Amino acid sequence: MCPAKIISGTERGYIIPIGGAEEKLKNREILDRFIDVCGGKKARIGIIATASELEDTGRNYEKLFRDIGVRHARVLQFLTRDDCQKGPDVDYIGKCSGIFMTGGNQLRLSTTLGGTTVAQTIRRRNAEGMHVAGTSAGAAFMPEHMIAGGEEGSTPSPDKVTMAPGLGLTNAFIIDQHFRQRDRLGRLLTALAYNPFAVGIGLDEDTAAFIRPGDDVEVVGSGGITVIDPTDLSYSSMDRARRGEPVSLIGIKLHILVAGGHFNISTREAHAEQGPQ
Repeated sequence: MCPAKIISGTERGYIIPIGGAEEKLKNREILDRFIDVCGGKKARIGIIATASELEDTGRNYEKLFRDIGVRHARVLQFLTRDDCQKGPDVDYIGKCSGIFMTGGNQLRLSTTLGGTTVAQTIRRRNAEGMHVAGTSAGAAFMPEHMIAGGEEGSTPSPDKVTMAPGLGLTNAFIIDQHFRQRDRLGRLLTALAYNPFAVGIGLDEDTAAFIRPGDDVEVVGSGGITVIDPTDLSYSSMDRARRGEPVSLIGIKLHILVAGGHFNISTREAHAEQGPQ
């Protein structure tokens, strides 16, 4: 599943995966930046809370965005696959400048939205310039290859990760969240061992990757992003490792980037934040 094609004369919107637990009260840098790129007070935000089993998750974000100053923020009720095929909430996506997907369980997103009109419309609208953000489960769901679950730990192993199809906004990245807090290096390395054409992005909590059109990644937030680049992978024992056995990977490059840092998917170059002049 590839991202929708860009129509001549338009520019693809931002893709903004967030590592979860983003600051919502004092220093809302990530959410403020998301609203800013979506048009500020004139933004029209559609909130998808399908991943959450809590009834008030969507309404809490709706209130939060309105407190920030957004005039139009609306929870989109996509609870079943039928909800995702037609109706006023599906049509509303066509009017949005931004979509925000909440946390919860990414399999609820993939099994409810996957292959529906909603998923197709979000991909098409992103290609037309609509920005898409997701926190925690919403972040994991964004790429073509989604991490659905896995085990904690730093060492890759064949059964360390479970993969499933994602939304397909990008096929350049595989995204993991709550990364440092939940010790998820091993499962992201395992996902990349299975899919070494992609770049891994491990997002700490209260940290976001603002992926610009052209796949330039900028780090925003209080934590760090672990970028794992398998371009120069020269050896992998994944093909012969058994369940529970460690996997050898040689030649992988790893970067740790904090606020203001950048990674360019085309050149595979990382740049640190600008220090004091």
